[in-house]
Amino acid sequence: MIADYRGQAVLVTGGTSGIGLASALAFARHGAECTLTYRFGSADEDEVRAQFAALKAPPPVFVQADAAREEDTAALLADMKKRHGHIQTLIVNVSNALVTNSFDDYDKRGLLKSIESSAWPIVEYPRRIKEVFGRFPRYVIGMSSTGIDSFAVGYDFVAASKAVMETLVKYMNYRLYDEDMRINVLRSRSVRTASFESTFGKEFYEFAKRFTTPEHFLTPEDVGEAALALASGMMDGVSGQILTIDKGTTFFDDLMRLYEERERLGL
Repeated sequence: MIADYRGQAVLVTGGTSGIGLASALAFARHGAECTLTYRFGSADEDEVRAQFAALKAPPPVFVQADAAREEDTAALLADMKKRHGHIQTLIVNVSNALVTNSFDDYDKRGLLKSIESSAWPIVEYPRRIKEVFGRFPRYVIGMSSTGIDSFAVGYDFVAASKAVMETLVKYMNYRLYDEDMRINVLRSRSVRTASFESTFGKEFYEFAKRFTTPEHFLTPEDVGEAALALASGMMDGVSGQILTIDKGTTFFDDLMRLYEERERLGL
């Protein structure tokens, strides 16, 4: 059973594509009224509306907002306050970090900007929501990846900023333990989205298929449904946790697995 989200407000940053959109659709399927943020004309609003309409879900509201800009956050929440008395669920999906190709690309300002965009919103948004609505969201979910614990090309600053976010979530759960809020992080691995291709290049997917099966890759829907489960009311005992969505591949995706499956993969 899933909690009834009819009339409940759900805010998804970076919610017009990929994992953010899949998460919003998962909630909308159960009646949620979703507000989706995006940056600088990056959303095809008609296409997104059509996906909501196909589910017979409440139409989404789009707000152009940079998660790193305080004035954008203030305007976003003022707009939501006109329509809602409370934000039930916040999904922090934005990730905007500098891609690095060598040690020479390491730049302090770039790192700080990456943290500001990809880590700090997990703190700033709940804080500002409390100020505007009088209470924290009941559920806060941050989106991260397994790139923190294993090497990924160009991922240095992305991983660093996500590691900061994960650490803050654990401490926020302690600091706000007496509040009616559950805060967790979902780590995902190998989800083929536009963000995935912009980070690793379009050629990587074709290369990776030589060494694994299509089932290795998650869909955005896999992650979105996990977010819905965390905010369903059935997992309220889970907070301050980093949960990995990877179908178990992180454990066995290594040289031994390639050796074991060498004939099937043609290696």
